[in-house]
Amino acid sequence: MQSEPGYIVHLLFVVITHTLLTTNLKRDCIQCSTGKFLVLLMIGGLAYLILTHSSQISSVNSLSKDIGTKKRDTVNVEGRFDRFWRKPPRLPPRLSPDEIRRNSSSIHGTKKLNAASDWISRQQSVKNAFIHAWSGYRNYAMGYDELMPLSQKGIDGLGGLGATIVDALDTAMIMGLDEVVSEAGSWIEKHLPERINQKDQVNLFETTIRILGGLLSAYHLSGGKQGKDLMHKGPKPIVYLENARNLADHLLVAFTSSPTAIPFSDVVLHDRSAHPSPNGLSSTSEVSTLQLEFNYLSSLTGDPKYRMESMKVLEHFKTLPKVEGLVPIYISPHSGGFSGENIRLGSRGDSYYEYLIKIWLQQLDSNLTYLHDMYEEAMKGVRHLLVRKSIPNGLVFVGELPYGFHGGFSPKMDHLVCFLPGTLALGATKGITKEKAMRANKLTFEDLENLKLAEDLAKTCFEMYSVTSTGLSPEIAYFNIEGSSEGGPDGGNKSSKYVHDIIIKYADRHNLLRPETVESLFILYRITEDPKYREWGWQIFKAFEQYTKVDSGGYSSLDDVTVLPPHRRDKMETFFLGETLKYLYLLFGDNTVLPLDEFVFNTEAHPFPIKRTTRE
Repeated sequence: MQSEPGYIVHLLFVVITHTLLTTNLKRDCIQCSTGKFLVLLMIGGLAYLILTHSSQISSVNSLSKDIGTKKRDTVNVEGRFDRFWRKPPRLPPRLSPDEIRRNSSSIHGTKKLNAASDWISRQQSVKNAFIHAWSGYRNYAMGYDELMPLSQKGIDGLGGLGATIVDALDTAMIMGLDEVVSEAGSWIEKHLPERINQKDQVNLFETTIRILGGLLSAYHLSGGKQGKDLMHKGPKPIVYLENARNLADHLLVAFTSSPTAIPFSDVVLHDRSAHPSPNGLSSTSEVSTLQLEFNYLSSLTGDPKYRMESMKVLEHFKTLPKVEGLVPIYISPHSGGFSGENIRLGSRGDSYYEYLIKIWLQQLDSNLTYLHDMYEEAMKGVRHLLVRKSIPNGLVFVGELPYGFHGGFSPKMDHLVCFLPGTLALGATKGITKEKAMRANKLTFEDLENLKLAEDLAKTCFEMYSVTSTGLSPEIAYFNIEGSSEGGPDGGNKSSKYVHDIIIKYADRHNLLRPETVESLFILYRITEDPKYREWGWQIFKAFEQYTKVDSGGYSSLDDVTVLPPHRRDKMETFFLGETLKYLYLLFGDNTVLPLDEFVFNTEAHPFPIKRTTRE
């Protein structure tokens, strides 16, 4: 069917041409050359109009044939018209709106399928890395705390409780590695009870987050107390809970031996005694990063003593003076007060802030609003006192106050601080997606500010990797800022936009396979659904594979991330299997696995279920 304008042009062509060829006007016009030229010019113009319009070619051909048949002996109009005719290109058939939508859905569906397939493949790469790391540990260090992959031997640096086995167990469960779960679970069942009863000194904090946390998570993930039964191999779930309870009973002496609410830092397992560190102080982060584990144990056993002893610490912290919610990094178990004025979110300060919001999320049925209040006040203090921008390119970072509120600002940021983007995002949405929280009108102005800061800091943490020659982050970075006298070498990657923003001093260039950045990328991807966080995680994983993988098995820490090839340190930390690879695996996987509004991860990446209530 021709369009209406096309039909009019068609009709005019027929009438004018027919008139010219069938009346006396024809004879008058064609008797002179001028007339002939004008006739041809008019016919050509009309033909051009038809060619630039959407009229059907069959109609035009029919018209030309009709004219030629009637007056072929008078004037060869068709022959002249053919010189102007050019067959238009064939257009695709017009689709209905429904057909367009169906085709579009098919195209986008194929793209999504390909993207999903890519991430499944990348997730498998992380699983393969875990298997490689575990095989090195199993072959050369089974039963020791950590693997020395270059020396191909084990070392006990965490008290001799087989820390890598327990720390890695729930990662293997999440990955569905039956054989690893069976090996680790069998070792725990046969050897861990004796070691808990007979080993010597352990650190309260490290033993709680790695060993106690790992056992409790394994109990839940193996189906204990109506948990997720991810595995069918290994011992019965009760084995994990019994070992967790036995260990906690030994650790409680750190609380009960102290004259204040602040526990001692070290415990001697075989005689159940405790004592402070050599300088008499405890780290603020260490004494305030025990409560998720002890609370969950009380919930599982029905015995309140674990919760009561651990929560006394935070109740005491509530009463202590703070600087806009921020606290010094040392505290005395003898006086119960802070020691010194050094304020930072790096080592000895970090997980105090992390656990304020996580304990509140874990215990939603309890009257712990003071923890949420302390967290919000602290984050305001962070934004006001510790957040700066680098020059020349404006990376947002969190610095330190080594001499307190009245001292100078230091543009120093530990890699450990990269836990903060994830914690900020988690505190803002409580684990649901940003989109869902916005639709439900659940985000306050404070939440939105924290989310923005989270994304800015995650960018900085990633650039701490990409600015180096190896693509791996140093342990500590400094930032150039206005008016600062800081100076020093860069990360070695001259193509990085931020090579002049970040300073990496010689003593800080090592990499310990730490998890904090990929932890935040995992949480931010779950909450914002922005695929860039996955891509950043993949870049980091590839760098780990390229520079830290040891052919004989395991992965090694590095001495210097700014030079190629980097020198290796001959140490595989337990958290590489327990945290780093776990977070990367979850980052590349399905968002419905361990959802953040149903599970809270302890500071060693061991997931505990969140208690649900009708009040919530």
